[in-house]
Amino acid sequence: MTPPSDDESSAAPRPLPWPVRWLLLAFAVLSLALGIIGIVVPGLPTTVFILMAAWAAARSSPRLYRWLWNHRLFGPSLRNWAQGGKVSRRAKWSATAAMAASAVILLLFGPRNWALYFALGSMACVLAWLWRRPEP
Repeated sequence: MTPPSDDESSAAPRPLPWPVRWLLLAFAVLSLALGIIGIVVPGLPTTVFILMAAWAAARSSPRLYRWLWNHRLFGPSLRNWAQGGKVSRRAKWSATAAMAASAVILLLFGPRNWALYFALGSMACVLAWLWRRPEP
């Protein structure tokens, strides 16, 4: 693939074909639904699904993207992430509390097998990564 010429780089990008836009829109809506469910279901992430919904909406539905960007709950997280992958301290503590509650539930009621230790290890890795993110 050759790099675009000066004439091509100054032009607006070509719109995606309609089947691709519809698939991206469906993905955005599904991600948004899972993110909203994740608000109340421990262990199901919210932020990652909202980020995926915004990514897909930016490519398929400017209206949905603007709604997400200006939403009082989702907008600040999206704007922080767009400014260099920043995560608020409140979001870090919320994720830590949700993962700790999930870990306790798994330890009390989950089967003692490799999946339990994989889940606990995954949560620990995600928390280590999360707490290393810059704050706004």
